[in-house]
Amino acid sequence: MTAVLFDFSGTLFRVESTESWLRGALAATGTTLPEAQLREKAAALEAAGALPGGAEPESVPGPLAETWDARDLGAKEHRAAFTGLSRQVPLPEETLHDVLYDRYMTPAAWTPYPDAEPVLRELKERGVDVGIVSNIGWDLRPVFREHGLDRYVDAYVLSCEHGMRKPDPRLFAVACAELGADPRRTLMVGDDRGADVGAAALGCRVHFVDHLPVARRPDALLPVLDLIPDAELPSV
Repeated sequence: MTAVLFDFSGTLFRVESTESWLRGALAATGTTLPEAQLREKAAALEAAGALPGGAEPESVPGPLAETWDARDLGAKEHRAAFTGLSRQVPLPEETLHDVLYDRYMTPAAWTPYPDAEPVLRELKERGVDVGIVSNIGWDLRPVFREHGLDRYVDAYVLSCEHGMRKPDPRLFAVACAELGADPRRTLMVGDDRGADVGAAALGCRVHFVDHLPVARRPDALLPVLDLIPDAELPSV
């Protein structure tokens, strides 16, 4: 393997909990809720699937179905889909729905998995190219920069910038082309078995991790290093 592609959410980073997300938005606007009501609203937002990168919606309202299907193809569609879901839950101020969405896009809302930095660093030291391939509706590069991981990434291929989403093999092909990598010598690492498996159509090897809270997944990325045989690494 000469290149590794990684998914973003649930693979290298984990978004904050829905309760933390709501607390942050309330604090930013100076809005207060009784503790019991705050927890109730957070649970309702989670059931609605309003936090991108969090729980999937239990159901998508009919009027949102078309927007939901296009959510990863552009910034406008992504915001409309997720603020539409959050608006299924009444909040003290209507503006809070956009405040919530804006918070989700900040580096503070994301935490790298404990093994993300050491694995990316080791790959860089071995001379292995790294790409990020994500179904997403906004530019995640600032998250990587803020957490000090951007220096390990050679290419970002985002669905919203290419008008296609995983599992479409063409998105993985773009990533391989940007890295100058042969798909047959490229590893794709992700948590979504329905989306990330699309890389296999190009001949990439695919390795899955579980989308778990950070505290419950300290070392799931470490096996990636074992999938890069030393014999195939460039000599120093």
